[in-house]
Amino acid sequence: MFPLEEIANRTCSGYRIQYPPTILYNILSGEENSYLNSKLKGKATAYNCHCEQRRTVCLKDPKATGQVAAGVLEKTICFVKSLPSFSQLPSQDQSSLLRHCWVPLLVLGLAQEKIVFEVTDVPNSSILRQILLGSGLTGKEADLPTLAGVHKLRSCLYQLWNLDLSPKEYAYLKGALLFNPAVHGLSALLSVEGLQQEAQRALREAVHLLHPEDPTRLSHVLLAAYSVQTIKHSMVTELFFKPVIGNSNVLNLITYMLFVQ
Repeated sequence: MFPLEEIANRTCSGYRIQYPPTILYNILSGEENSYLNSKLKGKATAYNCHCEQRRTVCLKDPKATGQVAAGVLEKTICFVKSLPSFSQLPSQDQSSLLRHCWVPLLVLGLAQEKIVFEVTDVPNSSILRQILLGSGLTGKEADLPTLAGVHKLRSCLYQLWNLDLSPKEYAYLKGALLFNPAVHGLSALLSVEGLQQEAQRALREAVHLLHPEDPTRLSHVLLAAYSVQTIKHSMVTELFFKPVIGNSNVLNLITYMLFVQ
């Protein structure tokens, strides 16, 4: 559902975009709805090469880059904790909401902080072995970052950088993603629904106020919001945080930072 730009000639062409439920779709007016549908239909392209898709990669400087990503995560959680409307929710709801959306919020944070990173092939990684094994890869191996996954993440970042979002747009977009009533088991569901509507309305008003001359701006922002939700939690964990926290559970770390730190 999201048009991801090709960022390198070697982008894996066996990779098909997967799309999550549309959280912010109800913001769109009829004109924006038509624009969005035309963009999605025109850009969701399937390719055929599988070797690049399965090529596992790692950070060139895992310790330094992982620490930078951890710093962005800490800033993200500080932002979330600073929201009075979030802090007033039941603690279990706070945990559920953050656990559900920490990766999209982190990607927004990486974009806002203009974080760049380089990857390289995983040592002793055999492309032939991956092709031959196919679906026979173990669960742990299947979670390893691939070149296609990294290209997808970078594509999200480039989308956001091209939009050059203001701090207000970033803040309201984060709020719209954070307050997600679709998260299972929320006890304050009505409150979360209301908070998401407020964030969506604030985002729409901020976009139109800051860019009155660009009627398609909101649709571009929403496309970027959808794209960050396609990034896999396991890929982000393995790529950025395993070099820093090892085999520790990143969700436990997030919970600690939310309630204890």
